[in-house]
Amino acid sequence: MKETVLDVLMYLFDNYEDEDVKLTPDQDALRDQLLDAGFAEREVGKAFDWLEELATQKDNHYPSPDTGTSASRIYHGKELEKLDTECRGFLLFLEQAGVLDIQNRELVIDRVMALESEDIDLHQLKWVVLMVLFNQPGKEAVITWMEDIVMDDLNANMH
Repeated sequence: MKETVLDVLMYLFDNYEDEDVKLTPDQDALRDQLLDAGFAEREVGKAFDWLEELATQKDNHYPSPDTGTSASRIYHGKELEKLDTECRGFLLFLEQAGVLDIQNRELVIDRVMALESEDIDLHQLKWVVLMVLFNQPGKEAVITWMEDIVMDDLNANMH
């Protein structure tokens, strides 16, 4: 089975989220653990790059969520190819529910577009949303809510 960067990221998040792993001090040991778990060096390196880019992208100046206006998002070619109607609808739902603000929506789209996969299914999108929110301060309640959604998906797929 060919593991993808998203598989590495999901594994990292699932196995290390409670341990507050930082990728800087012991990145080599974490890399070795991922290689021992069966992930390819290339995907592990790209996963670390993806996470580092997530950390730097959160400081980008996307439209401010407190502008008082709701912005409609128009998706363009590559985004339409990668995010199907179900995924785009889910992002809109998360915005309307107050889970994602404009900045975090754009960050989620940016991180999805950074993945090498040609398309992303709803389950994978939920993981990306969870990882983006987990990287944001003050989002504990929505993180818990998203974790429940992701775990409900996992449990439904196992039965």
